[in-house]
Amino acid sequence: MKILLLENDIDLAKQLENFLMQQHHEIYMVNDIEEAEELAYSSKFDFMILDSTGFELLKELRKIHNNTPSILITSLSDILDIKKIYDIGFNDFIKKPFELNELEIRLNYLKQLHNIEDSSLLTINATAKLDMQNLSIIKDTSTIYLPKKEAKIMKYFLLNKNRIVDINELLINIWPYDNSPSIATIRTYLKNIRKIIGAEHFTTVKGSGYRFNFI
Repeated sequence: MKILLLENDIDLAKQLENFLMQQHHEIYMVNDIEEAEELAYSSKFDFMILDSTGFELLKELRKIHNNTPSILITSLSDILDIKKIYDIGFNDFIKKPFELNELEIRLNYLKQLHNIEDSSLLTINATAKLDMQNLSIIKDTSTIYLPKKEAKIMKYFLLNKNRIVDINELLINIWPYDNSPSIATIRTYLKNIRKIIGAEHFTTVKGSGYRFNFI
């Protein structure tokens, strides 16, 4: 699912982003309200997860009939605060500190309640999509199945398109700390992906990393 995540605690935000990406969600993570406002008004999301700085943003979105299901991350617990949360238009809230699995449970409940389709398709170009549910690339009328790690690499580049991603970033976000592959192995994965989707989509930036070119 496509989720807007607003959390000004940078460490918590990164923890939430990593967890939700592991659940195959497409995450747009921001740390300040200005960035959140820009995304909320310019893009359509399946869910919004907001900290308390998002109160006014949600209030304004509800005024223009934006009914995107939204969860508040908060330390508030007073009954009047809880009433305000629901009066503004939040569909649910989660109180700090919390287990990450609790957030996923609440997302799944709201997904069922609002009949939200879980889209696992990410656009590569006009004729190809990445299907994370089936670990495959759908290209024209054919389906090309990928090893799990190659699918995860492809997804990471799609979520970070048009910017340079280095090898260390891939290692941190895709592999466990104690089970990292060699650089040669990662290059082999990238070579295989290039063969499938076309070399024009990847640019090697010498000394920096790789960039996926969204065409």
